[in-house]
Amino acid sequence: MLLLAAGCFAALPAGAERLKDLASIQGVRQNQLIGYGLVVGLDGSGDQTTQTPFTVQSVVSMLQGMGINLPAGTTLQLKNVAAVMVTTSLPAFARPGQTLDITVSSMGNAKSLRGGTLLMTPLKGADGQVYAMAQGNVLVGGVGASANGSKAQINHLSVGRISAGATVERAVQTSMGEGGVVFLELNDTDFSTASRVVEAVNKRFGTDTAAAQDGRVIRVRTPVGSDERVAFLGALESLNVTPAQMSAKVILNARTGSVVMNQAVTLDNCAVSHGNLSVVINTEPVISQPAPLSGGQTVVAATSQIDIKKDPGQVLLLKGGTSLADVVKALNAIGATPQDLLAILQAMKAAGALRAELEII
Repeated sequence: MLLLAAGCFAALPAGAERLKDLASIQGVRQNQLIGYGLVVGLDGSGDQTTQTPFTVQSVVSMLQGMGINLPAGTTLQLKNVAAVMVTTSLPAFARPGQTLDITVSSMGNAKSLRGGTLLMTPLKGADGQVYAMAQGNVLVGGVGASANGSKAQINHLSVGRISAGATVERAVQTSMGEGGVVFLELNDTDFSTASRVVEAVNKRFGTDTAAAQDGRVIRVRTPVGSDERVAFLGALESLNVTPAQMSAKVILNARTGSVVMNQAVTLDNCAVSHGNLSVVINTEPVISQPAPLSGGQTVVAATSQIDIKKDPGQVLLLKGGTSLADVVKALNAIGATPQDLLAILQAMKAAGALRAELEII
């Protein structure tokens, strides 16, 4: 588990990275869109209308909007219609007429969306305004079949995509660059990296071009004209900056037993005692037969045998390590299972021997 590729090498100095990989420009972001719609044309794999009444209500409402009024008390038994949620993201600077890829997800009990067609669906933002309209044929990357109680399925059938299935109808206004200033936001708060970014920008574009607001936001002066500003931001994003080394951190996944460490993790001298405890329970059926002509009945019972094994623990001396490779070798020497290693790392942290922040996910 701990023999990762990164653990086989000593800690190396961080290399230069493009500024666009370390930070983003404030205001240049995506906006999530969502809509509720209907997929029609399914081959009998749609929602069961008795269990999903909202599908019937949606169909009735759609028909009324088209001038078709159903007689009172009409019960619809639909098999080729499914209620779906449509989601996508509106990229920055999107303009009316541009197309977006959309994801169509069943919200009822439809067996499959394969072969269906999404009817015109408005996609709204968090402010309730319609920003795009979606419609098209749903492409499902799976297939399934069932007969006489047997069922076979490959991939997921309740979610599909439509390439260029939505058309942007409204643009999102942005104030980026107004007043000749933009703000860079680092992906991770780090005062050392922010200082290095300011130094690199001022060295490339002149003194007082950039100034750090805090450990995450950097104020950058830009040309006023739109053409000059775009060219300036393109050169700014391509600027190479060497980020500072991140703080030491160990990520523990309690569900899978995974342990991930960065290069800054170090270990002080400590002693660890570890022993395994296992409990094995074997259950076997026991059949009791009555005597002949006794009129009794056969009784089936079960007997269980419990076996507890405890391996003797041993105290191991782990020498301090100044590199990730040394830490990996020391932890591998314990010989613990991944789940046991989670508890050992927590204990080492509490004892002050592990020089890193523990984060459990």
